[in-house]
Amino acid sequence: MRMSLRSFEPRHFGTGWMSGVGSAALGLLGLGAVACFHYPSLLTVPELRSVYPLPYVRALLHLVLVGAFTLGVVSIYLRQNKALGTAGITATLIAAVLGGSQIPVGDGVAVDANAPYMGLDWFLLNMIVYSAVFIPLERLFAQRPTQSTFRAAWRTDLAYFFVSALFVQVTTLLTMKPAMVLFQWAAYPEIQAWVRERSFVAQFIGILVLTDLTQYWIHRAFHSVPALWRFHQIHHSAESMDWLAGSRLHLVDVAVTRGLTYVPIYVLGFSEAPLFAYVAFVSIQATFIHANVRFKFGPLAWVVATPQFHHWHHGAETEAIDKNFAVHLPVIDWLFGTFHLPKGRWPASYGLAHGEPIPEGYVRQFVYPFKSATPAASDEPPPADPR
Repeated sequence: MRMSLRSFEPRHFGTGWMSGVGSAALGLLGLGAVACFHYPSLLTVPELRSVYPLPYVRALLHLVLVGAFTLGVVSIYLRQNKALGTAGITATLIAAVLGGSQIPVGDGVAVDANAPYMGLDWFLLNMIVYSAVFIPLERLFAQRPTQSTFRAAWRTDLAYFFVSALFVQVTTLLTMKPAMVLFQWAAYPEIQAWVRERSFVAQFIGILVLTDLTQYWIHRAFHSVPALWRFHQIHHSAESMDWLAGSRLHLVDVAVTRGLTYVPIYVLGFSEAPLFAYVAFVSIQATFIHANVRFKFGPLAWVVATPQFHHWHHGAETEAIDKNFAVHLPVIDWLFGTFHLPKGRWPASYGLAHGEPIPEGYVRQFVYPFKSATPAASDEPPPADPR
């Protein structure tokens, strides 16, 4: 079949590829922000609505839209394939027609916090911050320098990133409510009062240790129990490691792991400040340990989980299977015999060592674990030949 030469256009600096990608990304981000201004009660997180510094948000939105349009023009001028630049300019123009950075806030800001909503603003914030931090880090300090930012299957992982942020209310209900409802009997006010009297640092460390001990055994169970592994293997199906790969988590995996991890936190009644600090810490660290960076941290690698430590958990080599289950504290793996951190070495490959290939695409991966189990799909060896 004859293919267009456009498919083989170069992507290095000066070809219009980078400006086109930047234009499309900024244009879509700007259009999403304008949509949030139009429908705040539906598209924004209630806890964030009251704290946004709107003058600064509008100024930033204006810069984003101007940048998207400018980069789009540059890309169209430099590149034979005009799709990226056209997409960025089109999104910018739609955002401008809908009001741009001067759009008034829509009706319905003051609504019931328990009403259904989508976290489009949460997705936009996360996308801006994580992209601004991790993409430069991975370009400057890459463990695999030849791995592109837009590596294979990046669209699948971006879909996970988008869905988890957009439906943050659903995820919160699935992870927090079960602990509050099913384990209310285990909460004692006297114990909770004693815990809340501890210092911020003591509570933060307590949360860190308790959650990682809980997550360690849940994580091991997901690797050991075939019914659970079917969901968790989705996460391990990523064959490239970067900051976006950590988002590839099946909803069942997220609900069970985070739901059970929240139980000791709820039962012991930790204060909100150290709990929020832990949530911020785990969000950043869980992203960082998947990143394509070559930092090793020396002796600190025994204290806090690092990219090298967690990359070995995702390694496809035999020596890497069922190792490094801890999310924060490698010493837990050392205590229970699953620590693996070869000095100066990284895994040669990532992904599933056995079993059938996992299909790409968010929807197909969501459905995949619910299919009837087969020996290949469950990573179990086929039955012996009766002959």
